[in-house]
Amino acid sequence: MTLNTLSGRFALLTGIFVLLAEVLILLPAIANYRLDFLESRLERAQIASLALLATDESLASDLESELLSNAGVFNVVLRRNEVRQLVLSSPIPGPIAATYDLRAQPFWTSAKNAMQQLLDPENRVIRVIGEPVNQAGQLIEITTDTKQLRTEMIDYGLRLLAISAAFSILTALLLNVAAQRMLLVPIRRVINHMTAYANAPEDARSIITPTARLAELNEAEAALAAMQHTVTSALKQKARLAQLGQAVARISHDLRNILTTAQIFADRLETSEDPAVRRAAPKLVNSISRAVNLCETTLAFGKAEEPAPSLSRFNLSALVAEVTEAEALAAETADDAPAIEFLTDIPAGLTIRADREQLFRVLSNLVRNGRQAIEATRKPGTIEIGAGEDEQEWFIRIGDTGPGLPQKARDYLFQPFSGGSRKGGTGLGLAIASDLVRNHGGRLELLRSDEDGTQFCLHLPRDLAGIALREEAAVE
Repeated sequence: MTLNTLSGRFALLTGIFVLLAEVLILLPAIANYRLDFLESRLERAQIASLALLATDESLASDLESELLSNAGVFNVVLRRNEVRQLVLSSPIPGPIAATYDLRAQPFWTSAKNAMQQLLDPENRVIRVIGEPVNQAGQLIEITTDTKQLRTEMIDYGLRLLAISAAFSILTALLLNVAAQRMLLVPIRRVINHMTAYANAPEDARSIITPTARLAELNEAEAALAAMQHTVTSALKQKARLAQLGQAVARISHDLRNILTTAQIFADRLETSEDPAVRRAAPKLVNSISRAVNLCETTLAFGKAEEPAPSLSRFNLSALVAEVTEAEALAAETADDAPAIEFLTDIPAGLTIRADREQLFRVLSNLVRNGRQAIEATRKPGTIEIGAGEDEQEWFIRIGDTGPGLPQKARDYLFQPFSGGSRKGGTGLGLAIASDLVRNHGGRLELLRSDEDGTQFCLHLPRDLAGIALREEAAVE
């Protein structure tokens, strides 16, 4: 047992507190013992004086000395009937050092006098005044020395200390055993569970089950169990993401080859004689190019990484028009889709600096989520996109009139596979959008989500100090 352990420090503190209690007990005990000793001398002196009071004659000197010696005093003075009378007397060996009146002495005064006499090794003559027993007068006064008083006080104190020490050791042992059973054993159990869990955090069998009887320890075990459940779930989710990354790597490789072939054929559509085909060809080429780029970056997301933004300056209104046009086309081609109106409130000259392709992905995810939420209600709805700027940032608001997000989706909004609210959805869209915005040094926040709809706000800072970037592209 060492002082750097809980049991060692508990034993040390127990010993200190017990010793302090002994000191607090010893002081009044010795003071009371001194008081009893002096009162006993007064009583014996009064009994010795009865021999003289019983007769009217004086006693022989040797008999008087014997009475004084048996009483342990040098002389005895009685006050009776307002008359002060020296009853017994003998030579006093020295001057009187102090006078103590026991009739009305406060406890603290008695304790102080007891400590002074206990610490003073000199044998001094003192005068003691008290009340006679059995109302044998108004006052009795004796003179005595302190030698025997101090000797008996020391003996009494040592006996009291020995008894107290024995009880202290027993108390410390019992408290230590109780602490071991009530505190240390449950704490060691928690430590053992933590060690076992650290060795295999993915094994749910190593999660602690709260069993402590003490409320505080039970709360600690419950908190530990909740944390272990969270960590285990997160590890399983990361394992699934790793497996997803491997699977998507294979899929994206083959899909990229297919899309590359489609891109070659789409390029030839620009030479078509049909004007409608020539107008649609650039949009088709851009869509296939984005799909190819998405295949190349999907594996990076599976590794919980996104490429650093490649910044350029571009007109935000044109980018939003591309997003809304694609989503409006998707809404028109859906079976039994309700009418969805796309409203934009973006200054025509608003130019921002960001990665255009990544911002297209962010806005597409948010607008697509709003469109799908409205389609799920089978009622007409509206999607609004607004933007603005100030000295610190650009901001874009995307809102819809859908049914709002459920509470579970709001709790895990930007976590992969957790924040999805649509049946069949993966919950990746908002996670991807949040990561892309965070790479720009910005943030994506949910402003509201209720029965009237959902609104997000995207913040992009003007100052990009400390943000990892690819080489900035040319200004468009």
